[in-house]
Amino acid sequence: MADHDGSYKNLFSHTRMIQDLLTGFVQADWVCRLDFSTLEKANVRTVGDDLRQREGDLLWRVRLEGFWLHILLALELQASVDGAMPERMVDYVISSYRDLRKSGAIKGTVLPPVVPIVLYRGRDPWSVPLDIHDCIPQVPGLEPYQPHMRYMLLDVNALAESKILEKRNLAAALIAMEKSRSPETLRHLINRVEQWLRTPEDASLRRAFSTWLRRVLLPTRMPGIVLPELTNLNEEQDMLEDMVEIWRKELREEGWNMGRQEGRQEGRQEGRQEGRQEEAAAFLHRLLQRRFGPLPGWVSEKIHFAEPETLEEWGDRVLDAVTLEELFS
Repeated sequence: MADHDGSYKNLFSHTRMIQDLLTGFVQADWVCRLDFSTLEKANVRTVGDDLRQREGDLLWRVRLEGFWLHILLALELQASVDGAMPERMVDYVISSYRDLRKSGAIKGTVLPPVVPIVLYRGRDPWSVPLDIHDCIPQVPGLEPYQPHMRYMLLDVNALAESKILEKRNLAAALIAMEKSRSPETLRHLINRVEQWLRTPEDASLRRAFSTWLRRVLLPTRMPGIVLPELTNLNEEQDMLEDMVEIWRKELREEGWNMGRQEGRQEGRQEGRQEGRQEEAAAFLHRLLQRRFGPLPGWVSEKIHFAEPETLEEWGDRVLDAVTLEELFS
């Protein structure tokens, strides 16, 4: 998780990623009025009440028609929904104002506007109110004293990236890579990002993508395979192709496809057919353990009673499926 959080923060520490995230996925008129030539990190160090720096939060500022607009991006990388997010975001915004005042960016009573954005990557649907006011029971006469603050939720799983990819949007490419379900799709996306990041000034962002691919995305798609230290996306693309071929070669060498055509020939002995089925079932079981860890009992039962052709079909899905339920669906 440390590599995951750090790699994601590294990617969104680049101005181009923030700009592409806003222009690609924030459907608001004010985004069109931003002067992205002024986009920069706010020169503050955001620290919580427990005196620990919040590594997942990034504070940016950009000029909007004569004044500074601050963008607070919270990277919510956990798999489950956080019920405390409304008060957390209030705390983050207040802490940002406090830090801006300490840095001298705020003087007097005028506060710059802050847009809090939560980038959520979990699989469960977001079920938490977007405004802290909706978390508080409404008591007649007390409404004026209750806080209001809404945060913007960008749910990665709900974002549609297909049209955005046509506009050379790197944030959309990142999301599409995470959603990819085949090595071919992933290679295509890596190639597009490599083409978009060829200038010398893009070297840092290119390395950030390469680090995220090697340390986060590819290990989840090809567990157990040791990935080499690479420095650019060209090498990542070549390595991905090589690793996929190694995986498929391993399947063949283990006998996964052994006798596939022979099994269709007349006169195949029943004992040989049963032996092939047992071998395929045992190998699929080992492969799923390597991919997903300890297996529940229902998986072993499905494998035990499956036909060889069904076992082979499930084996073809191992590289692409994210969960066991998806693989067996």
